[in-house]
Amino acid sequence: MASLGVGQHPVRKLGGSRSAAVERRNLLTVCRFSVKTLLDRSCFETIDDSSPEFINFVSILEHILSHRLKGQTTWFGYESPRSFWDYIKAASSKVPHNCIRSIENMENVRPSRAKGRAWIRVVLMEKRLSEYISFALRDLKTTRRFYEEGAIMLGEEAGLLADTLIGLNTIDFSFCLKGEGLDGCCPAVIDYTPYLKFRQKADSISSDEEEMRTLGSSGSESSTPDKTATAASIFTEQSNLVSKCKRFEQKYRMALEQKDYLEDLVRLREAQLSEAVSHNKTLQQGLTDTHLSHTLEKEQLEFIILELQDQLTVLKNHDLRSRQELTTHLTNQWPSPDALDTNAVALDTLLYKKSPGQWEENSFQTLEQLSAGMSLSQPSLRPSHTLALEARSASAQWLHQGKEETPSLRGLCGSLTSVTSYKSLASLKSNECLASPATEISTPDITPS
Repeated sequence: MASLGVGQHPVRKLGGSRSAAVERRNLLTVCRFSVKTLLDRSCFETIDDSSPEFINFVSILEHILSHRLKGQTTWFGYESPRSFWDYIKAASSKVPHNCIRSIENMENVRPSRAKGRAWIRVVLMEKRLSEYISFALRDLKTTRRFYEEGAIMLGEEAGLLADTLIGLNTIDFSFCLKGEGLDGCCPAVIDYTPYLKFRQKADSISSDEEEMRTLGSSGSESSTPDKTATAASIFTEQSNLVSKCKRFEQKYRMALEQKDYLEDLVRLREAQLSEAVSHNKTLQQGLTDTHLSHTLEKEQLEFIILELQDQLTVLKNHDLRSRQELTTHLTNQWPSPDALDTNAVALDTLLYKKSPGQWEENSFQTLEQLSAGMSLSQPSLRPSHTLALEARSASAQWLHQGKEETPSLRGLCGSLTSVTSYKSLASLKSNECLASPATEISTPDITPS
């Protein structure tokens, strides 16, 4: 008995693995057939909740996503059943612009299975079912946490499933998220009958014909051999013609259906192509207009830059000429050094005479005559020098009228035209000071002692 039990254990394990493999293969094959039927039906009518092909497809997809799904362990160690929506919610939460939160916030959808069915409809309308499945399969850690070993979502067939679902992106679905299809109480049942089709082989047909001939020959034993042969031959020909006619009719129907499907597909692709061509022309025209406007703006900006550069050059030249003219003008306002030296010697000689009695009106008259002579002899002196001499004459007259003449004033008057004052003015001129030397000479600070 012990050896019998040991021998049965590998057999059970082998049978379990075979059944799991067959189940996976059946679900994937039926899913592929269901996608093809949906594509065929979408060429003739809009797919909605009432379409039997869509109802069957949703049932198949629910079975695939729920294949060997782990239960949720409670606090007491029991496992409660879990819906595939829990896995989708965890594995597809990072899909950009996902609809997970919208499904969770739906008020009329409470059960987890109903939310999963609502999610299938929403992503089909968004044409993103394959994207969600592919993104969830890349999260291998979450997938292993929700599924047991041998599940479709953990096998190599899962990638083929995502590739198969890409074809549904060409279908425009229209669903109502408040219908009876979202009821989470009733389980999903797959209808296999649309995908089951029996085809009798040629050998089987010939064997049936032989049986019919045998039955005919046994029923006509009393008749003559000629009549029996004639009846058998006629029956054989008729049966052959009927079978051939049925096969031809069947092939004709299949060819007609394929022809209609291909014509509709060609019309759809032509419409899409014309729309794409018109859209492409619009984009090319817009690109051409944008390029033209960009070229014009670039040329305008280049012209403006050149014009501004020319204006800047003109302004720089004008500024340079203005500076040169201003420097020349200010330099020409200064008297020549020879004239200043002559004036200084004349004034010192006049004001430092030894005889104190000469500090009278004659001295001021002589000074006025000397200044007049210098103005005539030195044409380079400016009117500002003449005004300075007149200011000295007025100051001398004020001193003569109001104060006593003392020798102390002579040294002060002599210092107004000293060589030191001229040197200070020359240093100011070298430092590009703009003050006139006439101001230094014509405005002495005279303080009588």
